[in-house]
Amino acid sequence: MAKQVYQIRGLDCPDCAASLGRAVQGLEGVREAHVDMIRSEMWVDSDSDAALIEEIEALVTGMGYALVDGDEADRGGSPAEGASVWRRIARDDWYTISGLILLVAGAILWLAGVKQPWYAGVWIAATIVAGAPVARSGWLGIRYGRTLDMNALMTIAGLGALAVGEFAEGAITMVLFSVGELLEGYTAKRARDSVRSLLALAPMQALRLSPSGEEEVDVESLEVDDRVRIRPGERVAADGVIVEGSSELDQSSVTGESMPVPKGLGDSVLAGTLNGVGVLTVQVVRRAQDSTLQRIKRLIEEAQAQRAPIQRFVDRFARVYTPVVVALAVVIAAVPPLLGWGTISEWGYKALVMLCIACPCALVISTPVTLVSGLARMAKGGVLIKGGDHLETLAQLDAIAWDKTGTLSEGRPRVLGAGCDRAAPGEPCEQCDLLLARAAAVEAHSEHSLGRAIREHAERVGVWQQGMAGEAVRALTGRGIVGQIDGHTVTIGNKQLIGGHQSPGIAQAVEAEEASGRTVLLVEDSCCDARCYLVLEDSLRPEARQVVDTLRHQGVKRQVMLTGDSQQVAAKQASLLGIDGQRAELLPEDKVAAVEELLERHATVAMVGDGVNDAPALARASVGIAMGAAGTDVALETADVALMGDDLRALPFAVGLAKRTMGILRANIVFALVLKALFMVLAAKGYASLWMAVLADTGASLLVSLNGLRLLRHRAAS
Repeated sequence: MAKQVYQIRGLDCPDCAASLGRAVQGLEGVREAHVDMIRSEMWVDSDSDAALIEEIEALVTGMGYALVDGDEADRGGSPAEGASVWRRIARDDWYTISGLILLVAGAILWLAGVKQPWYAGVWIAATIVAGAPVARSGWLGIRYGRTLDMNALMTIAGLGALAVGEFAEGAITMVLFSVGELLEGYTAKRARDSVRSLLALAPMQALRLSPSGEEEVDVESLEVDDRVRIRPGERVAADGVIVEGSSELDQSSVTGESMPVPKGLGDSVLAGTLNGVGVLTVQVVRRAQDSTLQRIKRLIEEAQAQRAPIQRFVDRFARVYTPVVVALAVVIAAVPPLLGWGTISEWGYKALVMLCIACPCALVISTPVTLVSGLARMAKGGVLIKGGDHLETLAQLDAIAWDKTGTLSEGRPRVLGAGCDRAAPGEPCEQCDLLLARAAAVEAHSEHSLGRAIREHAERVGVWQQGMAGEAVRALTGRGIVGQIDGHTVTIGNKQLIGGHQSPGIAQAVEAEEASGRTVLLVEDSCCDARCYLVLEDSLRPEARQVVDTLRHQGVKRQVMLTGDSQQVAAKQASLLGIDGQRAELLPEDKVAAVEELLERHATVAMVGDGVNDAPALARASVGIAMGAAGTDVALETADVALMGDDLRALPFAVGLAKRTMGILRANIVFALVLKALFMVLAAKGYASLWMAVLADTGASLLVSLNGLRLLRHRAAS
């Protein structure tokens, strides 16, 4: 058993992709084959048989497509790159160009008054030349795929026009269809290249440092712990940590942040980001194939494979619609002449028009081009959505549950001071200093932002003791942490954990601090029966209020803040943010319950958090949204939507783009259906000509594709 991925060149319509997939799957030894038009890729699950692989390649080539290994396509793109413009034009495009020249030549002869055999012969030649690749693909679709695809339908229509003496109609029909295929291929390529351009950001070479000096190597050869030098103006070669130097990095390609970010010793950097004016030495933490950029690329590809509900509906509709219209065309061609209501030529022509209308291209191509354009624009804006279904849900948001710390707040709390019964925060107190030092020793084992704030404050005020180390440290999820220091049991936590032991003086001071919107932690040394409290402040993000208001204007009916902080702190900060409600003093499981309550009253609910501590609530929501996910494995893997940067404004950008994407999708579908219904009526009444039907179908396909591509230029609302 072997699964092989091939890159297909020349694939420019969903119907052609479906025919190719059915043809390959019909080969003996192939268990499954799937072709994706937008990615121009084919996955084949088959026996590891060299003869079968050759047969697959011969079939693909025989149907008019070029085939290369997927890895080769990722490395180098088209083998014709660098060749002249004329050499890069595909073989089938030459047929189209030649057919167009013959069509124009025939029209000139007709206008010049030349006798019919001459201009008719030129038009017949135009039909044959432009239709040759179309007929070949249609025949192979029938032979291998056992289906009448749009190539077969257009071949029948072109030959039928010649058979009834409509030579100009036949030529115009086939040339217009070929030109339309060429243009649709271009629009599909635009959508495809918008995703592939992400990978082009990563350099192919890196300057690796070794004992013998600097050496230029392929990025793929870099191993974890290798050191590479990044010079000013170069892109970072691999995910890593700065071990020497400082600079500003443009991370917009990955996180969507518009301004360069200062980076120094110990800071993480991502592959593909652009170095500023400083020279950096970076220690590699991930190999090239595991970099954040590569994971984003893989997740985008998986997202394209996960069809949105509206896309699944369109595919089901097209599978029923095409055979129904073909059957109707047969009835129109046969029944009226048999009943004596007209000639076979007259009704046969109307049936040919019906066959042109039967092509579902405009309907089917509207969804993948639009969705991929939306997903690609999201990625370039620093938002990763793991599927069309999540994008559709994001466009329909009714309510949002916000985590507070690190999401609505900056996530960088700082200790303002320590107090107890004897002293207020900021006043000298030996007991407070001792308890602060012991708390810092216990928190040395914690990666929580509050723990880091306590350690930093202990260092800042000079009570941090390097020799003091916590033992038997245990985190009490959502409540605090406890550990042993030189035989003393030290607990740091909230009121729910220690509140029952606090004195009236500390309780009163805690109430006053919380009423002002600050966070308070209690520290208890149970051996000495000593207690103090720490006052912390975590500033709200400056953009948070604007984001909340923007989302409300975008149609989000209710926004609720979920936090483990006290009710007073939650109420104060929710008021500053203009949020509709808040739930305080919550454990992780309480956040899940809060999301479930929102789901009982609203159809679609998003949970916005850090992607790690809030994982259960993220999973329970209709769509889980992780903040600051760049380089974070857990966030990238668990969330449905990842905001790669640390800017909340990416969320209203994503919601606005999701709404616009779904709006364009629906508009495209309605436009395609209405146009086809209109031409069916006109064809039945004899008002629609063959070339008009082709122009309408081709024009509709091109218009819906271009309409979808507009998403690539989407800008965030100011």
